[in-house]
Amino acid sequence: MPKIQIAQEPAADELLSSDSFALLTGMLLDQQFPMERAFAGPAKIRDRFGTMNPVEIADAEPEAFADLCATPPAIHRYGRSMAGRVQALAKVVAEEYDGDASRIWTEASDGADLMKRLRALPGFGDQKAKIFVALVAKQLDVKPSGWTKVAGDYSKKGFRSVADVTDPDSLQKVRDFKKAAKAAKAAQTSGTESR
Repeated sequence: MPKIQIAQEPAADELLSSDSFALLTGMLLDQQFPMERAFAGPAKIRDRFGTMNPVEIADAEPEAFADLCATPPAIHRYGRSMAGRVQALAKVVAEEYDGDASRIWTEASDGADLMKRLRALPGFGDQKAKIFVALVAKQLDVKPSGWTKVAGDYSKKGFRSVADVTDPDSLQKVRDFKKAAKAAKAAQTSGTESR
């Protein structure tokens, strides 16, 4: 089993490495929140709820589940709303993949099919889906034909996204890359506004 080290916490990374739904949930939580804390979220859910089984999470009472997700330290800056998204994701995995999230990527016929499957998940937009394609390819060695095409720049070597985080050093490099990209975008925006 590949050793994922995105959360930079042994117990959280162990869960990401051994539980496909935990990994998918970490990706879901990775927005408007530091990536290592987002990927530590599934371990918080497991520790409080008792399991990361998508069938049980989908069936959980929504208010109680939102409470456990929002309890400090919360799984996300928006703990309650993200709890709803986690349950929606769990419902799709439970109903369409018999509770086995890994089937989303292991049974994809090619890169385009994998992208389509990910885009159909609640909370997975185009960019998140591309990054997750790159993540399963680079860290789980799941490389359906055409994956580099659908993942785009995220498939390239370098430190562009969470797909490239394998230790504290690479986490910092990805963070620096994102910061530089954000600054470049801001400079470009302010440049067009001043014309």
